[in-house]
Amino acid sequence: MTEKEKAAAGMLYDANNDPALCAERTKCKDICWEINALRASEETRRMRLLRRLLGYMGERVKICPPFWCDYGYHIQIGEDSFFNHNTVILDCADVTFGRHVFVAPNCAFYTAGHPLDAARRNAGLEYAKPITVGDDVWIGGNVVVLPGVTIGAGAVIGAGSVVNRDIPAGVLAVGNPCRVIRNLTE
Repeated sequence: MTEKEKAAAGMLYDANNDPALCAERTKCKDICWEINALRASEETRRMRLLRRLLGYMGERVKICPPFWCDYGYHIQIGEDSFFNHNTVILDCADVTFGRHVFVAPNCAFYTAGHPLDAARRNAGLEYAKPITVGDDVWIGGNVVVLPGVTIGAGAVIGAGSVVNRDIPAGVLAVGNPCRVIRNLTE
């Protein structure tokens, strides 16, 4: 079983020393660098590069540079979504954003995690769990979403939150760790 296959199966895998995974990340970082180096007036070229990089990107998606990810092809973004400056997506597993998702500046989505055991961690082993963000979600500035989290449709995540567990649909959730404060109403 390859390291990539182990990652896809949710097993511990070696991303740091596997030549194939290292080459994929290097290719992705080169494209991210190119995207981030473009002028604001070069939006058409930026969108073309993003479509080449990402697994899926719906219509009318806006991603403000700088933007960084690990592989790109694990990322799917629904229509009419907006990602402000400094979005980081460590997409060692699938990261799926629904339609009409709004992400404020300086947000991070980490599918990768590391063993608590120092010997395994020092050997370069990690695991990856998918992240799913539903339709109509608003994520405030400086939010971190950790491996394996699902954020339900219509949820609002307050600025500065660390989301380490699933958040149900239609709620306001904030804090570190992020917790539901109340249901959203009209």
